Amino acid sequence: MTAESARLARAARPDEAAHRRDANRAVVVSAAGLALTGVAELLLALATGSVALLSDAIHNLSDVSTSAVVFLGFWVSGKPASRSHPYGYERAEDLAGLGVAVVIWLSAAFAGYQSFHKLVTHGTTSDVRIGMAGAALGIIGNQAVAFYKRRVGTRIGSLTLIADARHSWLDAISSLGAIAGLALVAAGYRWGDPVAGLAVTVFICHVGYDVTKDMVIRLMDGIDPGALDAATQAAQGVSGVRSVTVRGRWMGRSLVLDIESQLDGSLSLAQAGHVTRQVEEAVAGAVPDAGQVRCAARACGADAGIIAPGERPPVASP
Repeated sequence: MTAESARLARAARPDEAAHRRDANRAVVVSAAGLALTGVAELLLALATGSVALLSDAIHNLSDVSTSAVVFLGFWVSGKPASRSHPYGYERAEDLAGLGVAVVIWLSAAFAGYQSFHKLVTHGTTSDVRIGMAGAALGIIGNQAVAFYKRRVGTRIGSLTLIADARHSWLDAISSLGAIAGLALVAAGYRWGDPVAGLAVTVFICHVGYDVTKDMVIRLMDGIDPGALDAATQAAQGVSGVRSVTVRGRWMGRSLVLDIESQLDGSLSLAQAGHVTRQVEEAVAGAVPDAGQVRCAARACGADAGIIAPGERPPVASP
């Protein structure tokens, strides 16, 4: 990749400020939609006595609180780096994603308790058709919100927004479980509603586990080995590079790659600086998700200091 093509590639990357505006808009719109859906379900659940529908309504309303957590994470991550936080605050988004996971687990605990209590106390359910209509409303509302958040999250590379979308998709599945339970009640099986609530609880736990696992991997600097392999191959393809060590980590939505190269010892300081810049450009082209590529190099067998990215060593006199 030439210097000009690398410059054009960097210029073509989406604007960070636009990403944040899109993320904030997605959070606000989704919260409003879920609030309306949850309140409607809650009123119908209280009218019918359906514990499955009540659990689904509480779960929907909990999404409004997770949206507030996500919004806070996006706001904090936009703060500029400071002396106390020289790498910036982008990981606030990952912490917000962990907050989403906590809300999912709390929702599971509440839904499980309510369902178990109704099962053992033999509670009744009335106006089954109205309850089923409320659950259908939950499916429609949550599928629409999940699709919207997932589309925005995928486009801007936000794992937190994608996790929140999965939470909304989960609510749609729990609404389907509520419909199934109410259908059993209509068929004469009074236990259908609490059993459906317990089934929804199990599914909530499953998604909570997946979301928690993804966020913990991110916070523990987990990364797709394929990205490291692509960066290594791109760097090794630059003339003058003997060996390469590549490390990477996610900082919020930014993938940061650190490249340490061993260069041919016969290269002059000016040539080594040129090779280092070529490595940066090659890696940036090979790993489009990389928000930052930081390259340092040392000549094999030399005692000279590391050539860091952005350095402009003096050109040797002819």
